Amino acid sequence: MTKKITVNVNGTEHTAEVEPRLLLVHFIREVLNLTGTHIGCDTSSCGACTILLGDKSIKSCTVLAVQANGKSITTVEGLAPEGGPLDPIQEGFKENHGLHCGFCTPGMMLRSKELLANNPNPTEEEIRWGIAGNLCRCTGYNNIVKAIQWAGAKMRGEETPSTEPEFV
Repeated sequence: MTKKITVNVNGTEHTAEVEPRLLLVHFIREVLNLTGTHIGCDTSSCGACTILLGDKSIKSCTVLAVQANGKSITTVEGLAPEGGPLDPIQEGFKENHGLHCGFCTPGMMLRSKELLANNPNPTEEEIRWGIAGNLCRCTGYNNIVKAIQWAGAKMRGEETPSTEPEFV
């Protein structure tokens, strides 16, 4: 038994027949072939599968694809148009070496997108609390925090902080 769903992913509408038990992360990766959303733990502990459902960041390993029916989804592939300029968050991660091995990066970026949308000028402590549900295996948190601060400044139209990444 399957169920027909329609979702808008990164600005493009997709309709598919899915099993009711299919997780959203598997729909994104296997049906839509958008592999930027990573599968890490399958238990919502790591945040590697974080996407935006509407304007809310969620861990897509905890949501069924059928629950996203009729909704808008943004994956890391949707942060910047192909061939266009990078999103300030992507640029911040690049400029501040916030993407060590890259495994957590898509989830961190999407979590950061919601964080900055709700709080355009967060303190370091607010950023650390805001990304607490997303784990970085490389312990690159200092540079990730700097990347988010940098992106926030750029989004506010302020001069971006100097980019001196920390290497541990």
